[in-house]
Amino acid sequence: MNAIITAVALVVCAGFIASLLLVIASHAFYVPVDERVSEVREILPGANCGGCGFAGCDDYANAVVNDESTSCSACTVGGAACAEQIANILGRAAGGADKQIAQVMCNGTCDASKKILEWQGMQSCAGAKTFFNGNSACSQGCIGLGDCVGVCEFDSIGIIDGVAKVNRDTCVACGKCVVTCPQTIIKMVPYKKEVHVLCMNTEKGGVTRKQCSNGCIGCGKCEKACKFDAIHVNNNVAAVDYEKCKNCGMCMGVCPTGSINSYNERHAKMAINAKKKAEAAKAAKAAEAKAKAKAEADAKAKAEADAKAKAKAEADAKAELKAEGKPEQIWDKILPGKIQRFISDNTTLDQEKALLDQVYIYDESKKVSDFVKSKNVEITGFKRVAL
Repeated sequence: MNAIITAVALVVCAGFIASLLLVIASHAFYVPVDERVSEVREILPGANCGGCGFAGCDDYANAVVNDESTSCSACTVGGAACAEQIANILGRAAGGADKQIAQVMCNGTCDASKKILEWQGMQSCAGAKTFFNGNSACSQGCIGLGDCVGVCEFDSIGIIDGVAKVNRDTCVACGKCVVTCPQTIIKMVPYKKEVHVLCMNTEKGGVTRKQCSNGCIGCGKCEKACKFDAIHVNNNVAAVDYEKCKNCGMCMGVCPTGSINSYNERHAKMAINAKKKAEAAKAAKAAEAKAKAKAEADAKAKAEADAKAKAKAEADAKAELKAEGKPEQIWDKILPGKIQRFISDNTTLDQEKALLDQVYIYDESKKVSDFVKSKNVEITGFKRVAL
């Protein structure tokens, strides 16, 4: 019995001493906790997406409360409303940069991009890239197996027509798709900017065109069309300078391949009109070339016909002279007159030219043709009149 009482007493004493030590330690190592951290944490959406640049919502709450250099608007999921509430708690200005969204810089759809094989292994972009650079001939475009889709917690990205597409209305710019993409073709861009070059192929234009009909060929037409110096071709591919871009859409209108895209319907109409204008100019040029070729062919045919007619007239004249018994020694003196008479009787071209090229009698600085034009008169033909 005494042994039991002794054991219990020892346990009680040990517990008391341990609790006393814990109390002393808690006071000795006490770290003051700012209540505002809990308040900020309650405001945050709890997505723990890492879009703010911190490990999670708890880490960001601690940072924004204890470090004034941390922006109140870093939480892209919470948006402006969340930033305003945090700013009110901390007594700061909400501030904040322009809203960002993810943008897939590729438009190599199934119809546009030439397929070279069918991947039947693990359905992962990263896995496929280990062995090759995708299904298409373009090794720098979207592989389209959806690694970005798998990491997005907001269902803001999907594979459409073989290419990843971002939903601008639901994207919170967490950046997970950007980090996940093995091709590094997903970029963070300002939400307000509507014009984007959806290609990152650095091959020369001819090679790119063979790989994808929607690819940028580095022609530089967009660079020349931009009045704000907001787009430049570097390493065979164009890129938009979003700080200078005014969303005018002029670059989109002149792009021959359609690699420059916009979410604005006005820009789409501009591009369609520019394409129609280019097609009309091409058709007009082709029609002009066809008309020129026809005119040349007609002129050649007429010249050949005139030559044959003249040769026949000369042969007939010789036969006539022979029938008349004229000596051949004098034919050379008679034939030119007969040929000239034949031409006069059968054509008006030489007569017309001779008359119109004459000097106008009342103004020697003009020809007859000039006088005729000044009177809005058109000569349609010539007739020989005997007086």
